[in-house]
Amino acid sequence: MGAGKSSVGRCLQSRTGLVRLDVDEIISTRFQLSIPQIFSTYGEERFRDAETEVLRELSPNLSSIIVTGGGIVLRKENIDLLKRLGTVVWLDAGEETLFERATRKGERPLLQTDEPRARFMELLRIRTPLYTNSAEIRIDTSELTHEEVADAILNRIDNLVLSKK
Repeated sequence: MGAGKSSVGRCLQSRTGLVRLDVDEIISTRFQLSIPQIFSTYGEERFRDAETEVLRELSPNLSSIIVTGGGIVLRKENIDLLKRLGTVVWLDAGEETLFERATRKGERPLLQTDEPRARFMELLRIRTPLYTNSAEIRIDTSELTHEEVADAILNRIDNLVLSKK
């Protein structure tokens, strides 16, 4: 949350010409509601079910950029599906940077609490080991522009591909 996944996904799409599939956008379109509205109407569990459904439908034969929400790693099945679909990239940043970015617009459903910072820190504590165990590439976005992050991802993927040959 707040690492720049959506913006970097758009940069990567522009750079590569690949199809960009944003899981949140797909879910929002299916429900015809915003993500906060989905959370408030159906709850987090139904949203997580929808994430898994979308991942199951994606083809590993389609070269694409798949952008997910930060909570996608909460289900082991999602991690397995993501790994089947391609290289998993973790966009990270310092805690303060992530919190500032995540709360900038005030639209994050999981942070609509009396203590958003405490909730954010709890989410980070739970998710960080999951990111660590699932990502093949980790990029710190703290001091990088979206374009620089896209460059770093493309370079790291090229190096990963070369090292596997």
